[in-house]
Amino acid sequence: MKIPVRLVSAGASVLALAALTACVAPAPVYQTTSYPYQPAQPMAQGPYVEYGRVANIEVLRSETAGTGTSGGGAVAGGLVGGLLGNQIGKGSGRTAATVAGVVGGALLGNSIEGSRNGPRVHESYRVSIQTDNGGYRAFDVPSPGDLRIGDRVRIDNGQISRF
Repeated sequence: MKIPVRLVSAGASVLALAALTACVAPAPVYQTTSYPYQPAQPMAQGPYVEYGRVANIEVLRSETAGTGTSGGGAVAGGLVGGLLGNQIGKGSGRTAATVAGVVGGALLGNSIEGSRNGPRVHESYRVSIQTDNGGYRAFDVPSPGDLRIGDRVRIDNGQISRF
């Protein structure tokens, strides 16, 4: 049984594309802020509870720089596009389709790599609380939940809850 060359070439193109896309992963996002500084409470005190009101909620945005394109996406896209373009037509039509596949694949591969390696934006929230004793405390949280400015809150060992 003879397997057609086009079928083998198309299968190899699909496998190469799958293998190359599995290697791409987005850059991780790291929390870069260490604010607010919260001194550790002495252990002899036991549970530490404060009460207050939410004074402010602000959005904190941090952005990780993108790594740009390395050219690997263009090369891989050009190879896959050339293999797929070579499957179309006969004679000079096949040559034109192969060239178009290489150029189109390279452009598409470079675009995909650029979007995957682009900058990432991370949002968190800073909840400022005025305590009943007149002090201010600030907490960086991933989401303010149902807290709104003016809400009465309880701070129990660094955990904020509505009161």
